[in-house]
Amino acid sequence: MLTNARTKRKMIFVNVADGGGWFYIGGMEKATQQYLLGVAKAAIMGGAVSEACDDPVLREKRGVFVTLSEEGGLRGCIGNIMPEYPLGEAVMRNARAAAFEDSRFEPVREDEFELLEIEISVLSVPVRVAYEGEEDLIEKVRGKGVVIELDGHVATYLPQVWEELPEPVQFLSSLCMKAGLEAGEWKRGELEVKVYEVEKF
Repeated sequence: MLTNARTKRKMIFVNVADGGGWFYIGGMEKATQQYLLGVAKAAIMGGAVSEACDDPVLREKRGVFVTLSEEGGLRGCIGNIMPEYPLGEAVMRNARAAAFEDSRFEPVREDEFELLEIEISVLSVPVRVAYEGEEDLIEKVRGKGVVIELDGHVATYLPQVWEELPEPVQFLSSLCMKAGLEAGEWKRGELEVKVYEVEKF
């Protein structure tokens, strides 16, 4: 484990077959987390964020997902896997999209605003996994965020989805179907697979 000298945040190296990378593991200031939740809320409900934040992490380009729940059920989830925008902007964009542009749901209504629960997942950069066979793949993706890609079909599940789909066969089969592939496609060894970690709050 190392500490980033500039941000003082903890990092750990995760070795995944022929890939690997330094992942941030927690360490984001609580005030920064609250600020970002305020950004997400303001993006959905309008208005301004009540407090300023000058944490340099906000200027880092990061992959981010924003998940909206209402009375225990999913109400929207949109994000970008790769680091396309500075963190603050990514949260704003994805919060608004999760509320109003997720094609699986009707746009969030104003009378629902106070019922929404907001969760932000900040992603590490996905790392490609080299694997040989089903058991090897399962071992290398278990508990992580997973991205699969084949012939233009792409899908991801956040690490939190393991809580809903704890059995690896079910998890990978469902992810394949989400990508528009056959459920058993992951068993054929042709998928490009990447994994990532998240800091959620």
